[in-house]
Amino acid sequence: MSRSTFVYVTYIRTTAEKLWSALTDAEFMKQYWFGMHCESQWTPGSPWKLVSGDGQIFDAGEIVEAERPRRLVIRWQHQNKPELKAEGASRCTIELEPGGTAVKLSITHTIERDPSKLIAAVSGGWPKVISNLKSLLETGYIAVDEPYPIQTGAQQRSA
Repeated sequence: MSRSTFVYVTYIRTTAEKLWSALTDAEFMKQYWFGMHCESQWTPGSPWKLVSGDGQIFDAGEIVEAERPRRLVIRWQHQNKPELKAEGASRCTIELEPGGTAVKLSITHTIERDPSKLIAAVSGGWPKVISNLKSLLETGYIAVDEPYPIQTGAQQRSA
């Protein structure tokens, strides 16, 4: 079967423990994930969901692997848009590798479908979320205020 994959790698000036906490603490997460947060016990087999500020569930699934503060694997299915939900479950692997003054953060998001609208969507979302996380941990401020591009008049007419 064909597979679609999105990979994002960055280095964040922090410790692996602080980065793990930032990735798993719901209240901290709201600061860099545009008001959204994840809910889980963060143990293998436990449920996982991404929830908006108004309580809407965007993604739901389960924790496949959790090795604090090194590796987290989540299997989830999008819940909000029917065309993305129809693609089925995806797998997101998050790896943290400490080295010197920074931690290498690698995110690999895959789905058994090619092409995938879900992977196209996360390839636009992950860079914004992780840029905000990196900036927040390093400077105390997020980098991007809007999760979606603000359309200009010309973009709205052509859409």
